[in-house]
Amino acid sequence: MEYEVKLPDLGDDAGEEAELSFWYLDAGDTVEEGEDLVEMVTDKAAFTVPAPRSGTLKEIAAREGEKVAVGQKMAVMEV
Repeated sequence: MEYEVKLPDLGDDAGEEAELSFWYLDAGDTVEEGEDLVEMVTDKAAFTVPAPRSGTLKEIAAREGEKVAVGQKMAVMEV
């Protein structure tokens, strides 16, 4: 089963988008639920987005340096 990893809500103060700083993993890597997937940066802070489920990172849809909107697909996992 495929599962889309999307940028979560950043909270009222952080805005509606963040820049993708870097991926901790590559497509094809396995990941455990809660493990850091990607680092994001806003004007106010840097933060990591953890894996929402355990599985394999099948596709990376957002690239490093790209702006990502809240709710936008960043990756696809095989779970």
